[in-house]
Amino acid sequence: MAGLTDVVQLDLATQSLREVNDYLHHPAGATRVQIVHPAGAHSVAVGLDAEIDVQIKGHVGYYVGGMNKRASITVHGNAGKGAAENIMSGLVRIKGNASDCAGASGHGGLLVIEGDAASRCGISMKGNDIVVGGSVGHVSGFMAQAGTMVICGDAGPGLGDSLYEAVIYVRGRIAGLGADAQQEPMTDADRARVSALLAQAGLDASPDEFKRVASARTLYHWDASHPSKYG
Repeated sequence: MAGLTDVVQLDLATQSLREVNDYLHHPAGATRVQIVHPAGAHSVAVGLDAEIDVQIKGHVGYYVGGMNKRASITVHGNAGKGAAENIMSGLVRIKGNASDCAGASGHGGLLVIEGDAASRCGISMKGNDIVVGGSVGHVSGFMAQAGTMVICGDAGPGLGDSLYEAVIYVRGRIAGLGADAQQEPMTDADRARVSALLAQAGLDASPDEFKRVASARTLYHWDASHPSKYG
């Protein structure tokens, strides 16, 4: 059994992904794990349900940290599609860039992407928070139901399309808003929320530089007599 201060090293060059994930699901008292030679493997550190710190030394493929609960997972590289998909709690941090659909369908916890995120970041959010140090691609925040997204760079077209009760804050340029999304004035509560999430993410920016995007709520009640207004 590992001691409380020991770092257990798992090597994907010599161990199978199944062996690595099985250890993370049953860490036998270990609280700190380092994964080396990930080499773009998919589904690394998925489904964790323990207060364990996982450091992944390199790039990963699809779904890293998916369904995470309680664990703190850091990727020292880039991540493929679906990083932290359906995150429940805990922290997933990508030190590089993330591909499509990062943080999709999350119910809680925090996803930090220090670089850029590709398209559809934060789609169908259900209560998780996302902080992006760079920019996000098109249709990010699509059908986001609850939670907060903070984007320190620019946002691609279709931002917040069909947005519900999630709120998106953007520091840079917004290429275009999606259906039912609108820019609203920043309040003191908004600035406090942005400041708190930036502090959690370890990123330095002034909350005064951000714009608030939220739902206009016109999609809550479908108007069948004027379908063209939803296009």
